[in-house]
Amino acid sequence: MTELPVGGTCDPRFADVRDAFLENFARHGEVGAAVCVVVENRVVVDLWGGWKDPERTRPWTPDTIVNTYSTTKGVVATLFHRFVERGDIDLDAPVARYWPEFAANGKGALPVRYLLSHQAGLAAIRRPLPAGSVVEWDTMVSALAEEAPWWEPGTAHGYHALTFGFLVGELLRRVTGQRVGELLQRELAGPLGLDFYIGFGPELDERPATLIPAPPPAPDQPDLRRSWQSDPESLAAKAFNNPPPGGGGHANSRAWRAAEIPAGNGHGSARAVARLYGALAAGGEVDGFRVLAPETIERARQEQASGPDAVLPLMKTRYALGYWLAHPEMPVWPTPNCFGHPGMGGSCGFADPDAKLGFGYVMNQMKMGLVVGGTGQRLIEAVYRALRR
Repeated sequence: MTELPVGGTCDPRFADVRDAFLENFARHGEVGAAVCVVVENRVVVDLWGGWKDPERTRPWTPDTIVNTYSTTKGVVATLFHRFVERGDIDLDAPVARYWPEFAANGKGALPVRYLLSHQAGLAAIRRPLPAGSVVEWDTMVSALAEEAPWWEPGTAHGYHALTFGFLVGELLRRVTGQRVGELLQRELAGPLGLDFYIGFGPELDERPATLIPAPPPAPDQPDLRRSWQSDPESLAAKAFNNPPPGGGGHANSRAWRAAEIPAGNGHGSARAVARLYGALAAGGEVDGFRVLAPETIERARQEQASGPDAVLPLMKTRYALGYWLAHPEMPVWPTPNCFGHPGMGGSCGFADPDAKLGFGYVMNQMKMGLVVGGTGQRLIEAVYRALRR
């Protein structure tokens, strides 16, 4: 059997994290992954290991990046709040002030904050879109501008799994004249040295790990895909499956990598995610660069909506302004004060302002579910065991 390639560093205090990382490969089906932990802006864990491909022929290296799905949303939310902080965007102003076409179908008064808090009622597009439309920016934002809310904005909340990025991204484009991927590099990735991209060219194609689909759940386990198939016109089905996959819109394709899908196609490293959240957890500044002011962070992480989710059946969620918060019945993060975002299949990043801690985990073997999977959860638990010592 080929020896598992593993590299990186781990502070002795956090040895349990390294043990859990290795155990994920030995016992829990991990193929390739990386985890990074930052405390008070100091890296205490930076590990990578396994393989970039399902054939286990290409080792995961320090410069491997991978599609992080909705972990992207937390990065984009942070970028968005930079423009709120500057006064370029007013959270309580109508979206239509910046994006006039958005006013169609009764959305003229819908405030910006509802785009971030999943309260806008625009979690899905009713009109069937052709396969591959997800990589076509103008198609997606035009459809959303025309769409009528599925519920009265502000009266409910439901996960805007795909549409979040196009809504927030188009507002940013209207305000700045630049696309999200460009803004990310200019505003955050470049100044902070974050290895994180939303849309990139073939010059980086040797770096991404290949995403491996999650195995199907056992018959007695919840399966969102089964619910789509049983009611393809439902809000949940439309939210996750319109546009349908195909036409270059699958996550290992060149078309997906080139596109800007700010809700789900960020490609990056655990180190990048942890560094960003580490800065937010420690007051908003790292190495002399201010990501956000403390008061901006406080506003961004305040609860906006909590309770049954209109899109995710049988789930209770709690949202801030672009970040997920832990719900008592769905403790995504270790403490109520943590904020961040998980990604479909298991990746995640979060900030813990009490511990001044930033956490990032990425992998290529996906697990079932939309929130932190077992492999990531074991690493988080190991981190907090170390902190309690």
